[in-house]
Amino acid sequence: MSNEAGQRFRTAWIMGVKRHFPGEPKAGYIVPWEEMPAWEQAAATAVYEQVRQFIAISDGTTARLSADQRGQFVAACWNAQVHKHLESPKPSYVAPWEALPAWQREVDADIFAAIEEHELEG
Repeated sequence: MSNEAGQRFRTAWIMGVKRHFPGEPKAGYIVPWEEMPAWEQAAATAVYEQVRQFIAISDGTTARLSADQRGQFVAACWNAQVHKHLESPKPSYVAPWEALPAWQREVDADIFAAIEEHELEG
């Protein structure tokens, strides 16, 4: 897995936060890739790869999934990565889909769409 995949994930996250977050987002939400902790870079890269593989083994039919289904997939993959990298994550780091704020659910769906668009182009 390349850093490029993780950087694409992070770019989609930042674009989504800027689009959906109500008001001014926390600085940590939009920190550039280079300033992210190593565990978070690894998690972003892994989630990109999980979404990429899901799209590939589904032969692109993921386009038929709802925005919620797409976002839920990203959120579940992210939660698994947080548990992998952090022994005792804060509950907000691994919140279930239903507990995420609406803006974050929209961002997760946007991330899936951005990965799908990039992967189906090539």
